[in-house]
Amino acid sequence: MFPLRAALLAVLVSVALCQDYDYEYQPRSMLGPSGPNCDQECDCPINFPTAMYCDSRKLKAVPIVPTGIKYLYLQNNQIEEIKAGVFDNVTDELRWLVLDNNQITNAKIEKGTIDKLTALEKLFFSNNNLTEPVIPPSKFLDELKMMHNQISKFPAGLLSDKDNLTSIYLQHNRLTTDAIGGAFKGLKKLTSLDMSHNKLKKLPAGVPSSLQILYVDFNDIDSIGAGYLSKLTALRYLRIAHNKLVDSGIPAGVFNVTSLVELDLSFNKLQSIPEINEHLEQLYLQANEINKFELTSFCKLVTTVSFSHLKHLRLDANQITHDSMPPEYFNCLRQASEILFE
Repeated sequence: MFPLRAALLAVLVSVALCQDYDYEYQPRSMLGPSGPNCDQECDCPINFPTAMYCDSRKLKAVPIVPTGIKYLYLQNNQIEEIKAGVFDNVTDELRWLVLDNNQITNAKIEKGTIDKLTALEKLFFSNNNLTEPVIPPSKFLDELKMMHNQISKFPAGLLSDKDNLTSIYLQHNRLTTDAIGGAFKGLKKLTSLDMSHNKLKKLPAGVPSSLQILYVDFNDIDSIGAGYLSKLTALRYLRIAHNKLVDSGIPAGVFNVTSLVELDLSFNKLQSIPEINEHLEQLYLQANEINKFELTSFCKLVTTVSFSHLKHLRLDANQITHDSMPPEYFNCLRQASEILFE
């Protein structure tokens, strides 16, 4: 049984890693012979002529990239600096740049490197020592990952011309509400923003109406601005778990928006269930201080066509039990397949 368990564990670990590092990647054993212009410490396989694999080689610096490379993998090294000239052959060719799990600081990124990449689509820069974001001039950039750094400032305007940017991942940094004040203004296609594990006290300002996913778990948010969500007409998934939300910081009806399907307010300090829209499907309120169950939070009116579409409701680790629900709850919550109190 042990080989089977080991194989299963490997699959689970692989799935978990892919959540953060979802770039397409060929194992070294599958690369085949390397092209003649490749750096001796890397692989530029003839079978994949536009890819250069320099991952997990104990590199201290980025090697010179030959002409024709579009996908550059440099993750899992000991890179501390990026010297001018290394990207000169691919300034208008390089599409993906993967620099995760290195030791790069802003001071060691020389001019004439990332600031010359005009065709870059994906920049993965997680698990380094950055204190502010590094943004290429490319207008084709669609995904930016800078998780697990020490970023504490995000100057306004850095992303103002990034019309194709759809995903930003900044979790596990040191960003405050003031530091991101103008960071997201001008974006037109942003659909996913993850700022979990930072130092925010308010939800990010200036995010576009195209946003569909907003994660701000593990911050210091204590209130929601009135009308904040009504401007985000496409927002479907909102997670504000592990913050400092209290009833007085939640304006009446602020979560009553038709677009939301998932709302996570767990591990806060709420004493009552906030009003939600009947279209919401997942509501997580566990580990608060809720002491009453008011059916009007879910249904203002109950008819054959008007009722809550909630499927999952978590209320465990609060101060109420199943007996706290009124007998008529079933008509309102008729689609709920799971309501947890314990």
